[in-house]
Amino acid sequence: MSCTRLAPSPTGALHLGNARTFLVNWALARQRGWRVVLRIDDLDGPRIKPDAAGEAIELLRWLGLDWDEGPYFQRHDLSAYRAAWAKLAQQGEIYACRCTRRQIEAASLSAPHGDGQELRYPGTCRTEGPLVVDVRRLAEASVAWRIRVPVGRTTFSDEFAGLQSFDVQASVGDFLVGTKDGLPSYQLAVVVDDARQGIDQVVRGDDLLASTARQMLLYDRLGLSPAPIYTHLPLVVGEDGRRLAKRHGDSRLSAYRARGVRAERILGLLGDWCGLGMRQEISVNLFLDVFDLDRLPCEPTVFTSRDDAWLLNV
Repeated sequence: MSCTRLAPSPTGALHLGNARTFLVNWALARQRGWRVVLRIDDLDGPRIKPDAAGEAIELLRWLGLDWDEGPYFQRHDLSAYRAAWAKLAQQGEIYACRCTRRQIEAASLSAPHGDGQELRYPGTCRTEGPLVVDVRRLAEASVAWRIRVPVGRTTFSDEFAGLQSFDVQASVGDFLVGTKDGLPSYQLAVVVDDARQGIDQVVRGDDLLASTARQMLLYDRLGLSPAPIYTHLPLVVGEDGRRLAKRHGDSRLSAYRARGVRAERILGLLGDWCGLGMRQEISVNLFLDVFDLDRLPCEPTVFTSRDDAWLLNV
């Protein structure tokens, strides 16, 4: 039996864009008989919001979503990530990096940025040739760890976005697998977690398409292949074309619920955004019955003031 995961991060409140992705993921799982794991991706320490995890779980239930396992919290058990670090260290795949973000920015002024949010690492601390790292050094204070990324493109086929190809070295360079806080990076953690939880179907927003190439590289280096089957969905964006955020107004599920908006009304808007051809209050069971991935628009969905007014019935 295939398995997928709902993996909210408690770095902020769930908004309408998050909700649509989770709803589609859940519907595909229930239609196709996949097992569903709920995992809280809570490793991004400085950005974690108090009580955000509990609120996310409550809101998913409010929408009518369910799961077969979990919730699992990444911070509850770091041993698997440390084992992955040790494996990469013993293979000579990683090296220590003491660069600050300011130093990377200064070294990258003449180089292109990666994905618009992430600077390309210029290789300042990279050693000549693979160097086996003593695993006892992995706990060294104020040291980050980067993986050696080869030159060349990583190509894969996405179930929704089609054929994809990324040159990881050219876009972001040797990326982090361990932070100076002694925690695994997002890229490493998601690979380790998906592998140990048996996740072979990943459904998420297409802002993570480029990350998939990095994760496939880690699957290979850690001997965890094959990687999951990926389905990347177009994002919900604001009227300026940028990913939905605070700058576009308050699109938090909790804010709508606090103003008396019913879950069925939220589902009605999300269903319309999924190409169901109707904008009316619907139950989660009706959404499940009529959802068809082939009808999902291939372009980003734009959240407008009219959508907000419809939700508030004004």
